[in-house]
Amino acid sequence: MIEDETVTRHVRRWREIAGDAVLLDGFHALKHALRFGADVTMVLTSDKAATLALAQQLADDVAWRLDALAVETPDSVLRQLVPRVHPTGIVALAARPSAAANLDALNAVPRRSPVVVLDAPRNLGNIGAVIRLAAGFDLTGVITTGDTDPWHPHVVRAAAGLHFATAVERLALSDLPLGPIYALDPEGEDIRSMRIPDDALLAFGSERHGISPQLRSRATRLVALPMRPQVSSFNLATSVAMALFHWRSHDKPEEQLKPEE
Repeated sequence: MIEDETVTRHVRRWREIAGDAVLLDGFHALKHALRFGADVTMVLTSDKAATLALAQQLADDVAWRLDALAVETPDSVLRQLVPRVHPTGIVALAARPSAAANLDALNAVPRRSPVVVLDAPRNLGNIGAVIRLAAGFDLTGVITTGDTDPWHPHVVRAAAGLHFATAVERLALSDLPLGPIYALDPEGEDIRSMRIPDDALLAFGSERHGISPQLRSRATRLVALPMRPQVSSFNLATSVAMALFHWRSHDKPEEQLKPEE
C-alpha cells in the first residue's frame, strides 16, 4: 500500500479536478475510455495487482497504460471520493472531449452514419444504453435535447465509458445538424418498407410521451416499429437497437425497399 501522504496528495488532486472531469466508474468504463483515446488523468484502485490481472484477462491492449496510471488507494478512501465504488474497485477521471470537436463530427458533410437524437430523455440508464449501441454500430453520434446531461456519471457508467467512441452532445432542437429527420412514431410508416439513409437523424422520444410536437413537425418522415397491438411501447434502447439494425441491413434486395420520395 502506498504511504499515507501519497494517498493524501492524490485525494487532494482528485478533488481539485473532479468537477470538470468525466468520472469513469469501474474497469470496463476505463478500458473503453483508454481504447478510444480519452485523456485519462487519474486512476485509483483498491487493489492494483487485481486490476492489472483483470486487464491481462479482459483487455491486454490497455494493460500497460493501466500499469502506468493506476495508484493503489485504500477502499475506505475511494468511498469518500465517489458515491458508490464499482465492484472492480476502480475509479478514474478523464477530460471531457471538446464540444467543438464533437460538433465538427456531428455536422460533417457527408455523414458516414446516422446520428441518434433522444428528445428530452429522462432515464439515465436508457441514455447510457443508447450511447453504447451507437458505439457498437459505429454511429456519428448521439444528441440529447432537454435538461438531462448525457455526460452525467450514471449515464457514463451505463454506457461503459463508450462516450469516447462517438460524439455525444446536448443541443437545442434549433441546433440539430442538417439531414433528414426520421422520427419514431406509432403513426408512422412501417420501418421495414424503407431504407434509412446514412445522413439521417434518427429521433426517439420517451416511452411515456414520445417525440415532442416541435420535433414531430420538423420530421422528414415518421417511422413506426412493428409491434403487437395493445402493447404500449418498447423500451427506448430496444427501439434504438431495432432501428439501427434495420439501417445496417442495407444489403436487402432493392425491390423490397421503398425508395425515397
